[in-house]
Amino acid sequence: MTVKKKLTPARVLVVEDQDALQTLLAYNLESAGYDVTIIGDGEEALDDARADPPEAILLDWNLPGLSGLQVCRAIRKDRALRQTPVIMVTARNAEADVIQALEAGADDYITKPFSVLQLIARLKAVMRRAYPDIVGDGIDIGDLSYDPKAVLAFHKDRKLKLSPTEFRLLGRLMAKAGKVQSREVLLDRVWGSETEADTRTVDVHIRRLRKQLTKKSEVDPIRTVRGEGYLIDLIPK
Repeated sequence: MTVKKKLTPARVLVVEDQDALQTLLAYNLESAGYDVTIIGDGEEALDDARADPPEAILLDWNLPGLSGLQVCRAIRKDRALRQTPVIMVTARNAEADVIQALEAGADDYITKPFSVLQLIARLKAVMRRAYPDIVGDGIDIGDLSYDPKAVLAFHKDRKLKLSPTEFRLLGRLMAKAGKVQSREVLLDRVWGSETEADTRTVDVHIRRLRKQLTKKSEVDPIRTVRGEGYLIDLIPK
């Protein structure tokens, strides 16, 4: 069975501790259609990436705690993150610094001050190389189809009757197909960081979503990983 996976929007983790630059990057990247997370601390950024792997990382060198170089090396040693595109964005412009960053695993290197348009173009370029199958606005995995623009989802050509929360939950699982999503991450990404709900809410909505997905005795595409969370396999069984 052919699997066509199309992700939107891609999450970009921006690791930068300067407030003005955080604001500039957040505004321009969100305007370009990315889901942006801003973190100003190297160790915190690494924890975030491990909990919820982004599609790309923009990484400053000089950070409190772990340096950007240390973060980059840790990313390349992490099995779940080692293929994630990393662009170093830093004021360091010596040739030795560029070489050191590339040898640490950075995919590209941009020096400050920089053109935002050039940064976005180079971000798109590294993501095209890393994810050649990312096109369009929907996600198709096996018998599942998800269209966020039309707010429609289908399983084996059967239109799913989902609540708004169930629709967002399905989209989140499909956008991260093949990767386990913890209950905490799903709660934050689907319900929002300000929610008063707890992780039991995730379990309840997963059960409701499964009822919709298996209404006509279809095989349940959602897999529970004990002690970790839920996922939809990239290659359906």
